[in-house]
Amino acid sequence: MPRASVREARTNRRPAPPTTDQDASTPRERRRRKRDKEVLDAAAKVFADQGYADASVQDVADELGILKGSLYHYIRTKEDLLFWLLEEAHRDVEEILDGVAEVEGLNPLERIELYVRRQVIYNLENLQRISIYYDDLDRLSDLRRKRILDRRAVHDRFISGLISDAQAQGLADPTLDARLLSNCVFATIIWTYRWYKFRGGASPETVVDVCARYAVSGITGGPAFAGEGAG
Repeated sequence: MPRASVREARTNRRPAPPTTDQDASTPRERRRRKRDKEVLDAAAKVFADQGYADASVQDVADELGILKGSLYHYIRTKEDLLFWLLEEAHRDVEEILDGVAEVEGLNPLERIELYVRRQVIYNLENLQRISIYYDDLDRLSDLRRKRILDRRAVHDRFISGLISDAQAQGLADPTLDARLLSNCVFATIIWTYRWYKFRGGASPETVVDVCARYAVSGITGGPAFAGEGAG
């Protein structure tokens, strides 16, 4: 997908609250950001350990070491915490997409390989939050779930567009459906959160390498792409 199309597709996102450099440098703003991070870190731990459905606002407050009433200074409902965790994950992976889209000199397959590598690295480093994302997304209210899915769709279009470009350039099997192949690429990325373990298994580097090569091989319809990408 051309870079202009990526930027255009991303204009539908709900923007983050405006913050100036001056605001971010004030002691008050730094304290607020630090506290926001502490709240989300606590929510992530509680939801991962207990499951979102079984966890309570009281559990999150206990994890933070504050009164339940104090936590309601930050939220109105438990769902707020889940929504913010999922939005935070999307901010992170959108930075990955932007970075991959801006790398110069890559053909479509190399760009896909680099995207898969960086996404798998992110997943392996954030297993707790990724598990919450995929296990509990459907627990959001309809409007909030749609906002998250709209943001996810940008990634779907990015990868399916690159696959179509690779097919048009004779780099990939043109008989295969680009959208179907895109789904397979994301399955390779996503399901690492279900089976990867830090101990007793393959190293993170091996997992990243195998996932990237496997995804590209499925697109080409032949042996795994020999390049290392730009990562």
